[in-house]
Amino acid sequence: MKRIQQLSRQLINQIAAGEVIERPASVVKELVENSIDAGATGVEIEVSKDCLTIRVSDNGSGIHPDDIELAFSKHATSKISNSDDLFDIHTMGFRGEALASIISIAKVVCTTRTKDFETGTRVECEESNVKSSPCGCAVGTTMEVKDLFYNTPVRQKFLKSEKIEISCISEILQSIAIANPDVAINLIYDGKNPVKTSGSGDLLCVLTEIYSNSIANELKKINKTDEVSALKVSGYCSTPDFTRSTKKSIFTFVNNRVVKCPLILKAIDTAYKNMLPAGRYPFVCLNLELPACDVDVNVHPTKKEVRYKNPNQIFNFIYSSIIGALSNVSFSLPKTQVDTQLPFGNYTSENTTPVNQDRNPEDTAVSDDVTYVSTQENTTNTAQIPPQPAVKQASPQRSHYQYEKEVKQIDLNIPAVSVIEEKFNIIGQYRNTYIIFEEDSELKIVDQHIADERYIFEKLQENLKTDNIASQLLLISDVLPLEAADVQLITENSEKLSKFGYQIEKVSDTEVIFKKIPQVIAHVKVAEILADIMENLHGDLNNLEEKMLVTMSCKAAVKAGTELNLWQMEELIKKWKTTKLPYTCPHGRPILHTFSEKEIASFFHRNV
Repeated sequence: MKRIQQLSRQLINQIAAGEVIERPASVVKELVENSIDAGATGVEIEVSKDCLTIRVSDNGSGIHPDDIELAFSKHATSKISNSDDLFDIHTMGFRGEALASIISIAKVVCTTRTKDFETGTRVECEESNVKSSPCGCAVGTTMEVKDLFYNTPVRQKFLKSEKIEISCISEILQSIAIANPDVAINLIYDGKNPVKTSGSGDLLCVLTEIYSNSIANELKKINKTDEVSALKVSGYCSTPDFTRSTKKSIFTFVNNRVVKCPLILKAIDTAYKNMLPAGRYPFVCLNLELPACDVDVNVHPTKKEVRYKNPNQIFNFIYSSIIGALSNVSFSLPKTQVDTQLPFGNYTSENTTPVNQDRNPEDTAVSDDVTYVSTQENTTNTAQIPPQPAVKQASPQRSHYQYEKEVKQIDLNIPAVSVIEEKFNIIGQYRNTYIIFEEDSELKIVDQHIADERYIFEKLQENLKTDNIASQLLLISDVLPLEAADVQLITENSEKLSKFGYQIEKVSDTEVIFKKIPQVIAHVKVAEILADIMENLHGDLNNLEEKMLVTMSCKAAVKAGTELNLWQMEELIKKWKTTKLPYTCPHGRPILHTFSEKEIASFFHRNV
């Protein structure tokens, strides 16, 4: 074992640089965040083709000439002064590590001037040595980083291709631009501008500048405030029919700081659960504002991780904000308030009332071989069903179907609307699967099965919250054979199954019989029901409730290929419009496809 010795300052800085400066994108991130902390409203970043030379210029406040050499020292910063400041951080940087780390692995030239001086200062840094001299320059700071990793060839060896590195730089700058819409960001690479924003202060404008103008039509605004806890969340999230193949389009910020927070990502995933198909992800940009004392950003050198004082409260606040944004106000439940009960945690939103469903509290006795024609909403009073037209499409006059709905506020900063009158005109049914109707000068096509499935799923969710899923007694039911282990599994979970309207009795060690089944699937054969129950019980029991409801709603919904008359189509569309999340079914499949009048006219070369 060798003797213990003190490491040199240069070696210490190179070791520390490994935590802060991982690749060229890390340099860009640190320098641009310093520019924003300096109050810059415009930042220009120029990157060489090999991404090893970087120039960052800003119009910020600049660095005082007496502080310029100290700025490149380890743990020297103007952003905090004592330990108490660590719990009240309002800047992007505060550790004083970035510049010291950069000059230990690159050659740096800094030119800066403050508004109080007529001349600026030029600083040349190499091998952690700093030399300064006066010079002429504009107010602000320009950092030129050359020969990145020149003295750490191992680090340079592990860099990816130029295309990947510039892609990482672009992603970092996109995140910073979205977090700071009032700052103009301009990236110059190979004579092009991969990222360029105007600094207009309008987040939606920044998103269209980074992506395209069409993205604005796919986004819902997030805006929720809790004045008691001093919490606010703002941003945009995409509708479930606008998805991405990766999570790269999920941007999360805490007090305008770019973070990768597992808690926020989990809240987003939970909000979009049962709305997106497997392997698809939403577009989300979300900024959480909270008191600095309630969040710890001093967790990791890259400052991407944070910790919260009340994580449950944060989770539920983010979750309810996204659900509120995705809940279509014009589709809100009639004459009742939308329930925003949260999935878990101790924090609950104010002004939320469970939805009470009217139903007959008495179980209705039926035999197993009864077949139900209507699967829209089971009822024992068939005399209340109005006469149904025998035609499949609307009459030539196409009288509009009208109804009124009272829309309550969904815990959003949007005034409640008292009455909304909606008109839609059912055109007909295509291949006994898709309902075609006209609304707001648009042609709309709805998949009847998954639209009905969404309605039934939400209705079952509401009933379950009050332990109120209606069941029907079976006077006659087949004895169903099972493995002994499966009979035992059903017995152990009988209490859970009873919440969903099932009552299954053990006949022998290898046989069971149904006494009750949920009213909504009374038309389904018990053998098929049992197969679905066993499939769910053999899975993850923590998600049993969700899987049972998804299965029940799928079985209960009207099937593709079922011919519907005009009245049935109108009723199905009406019910679907009352759902809180009308975009996709619980499996994540899209429900609606819309053709605008302009799109149709364009195809036929008409002018609208």
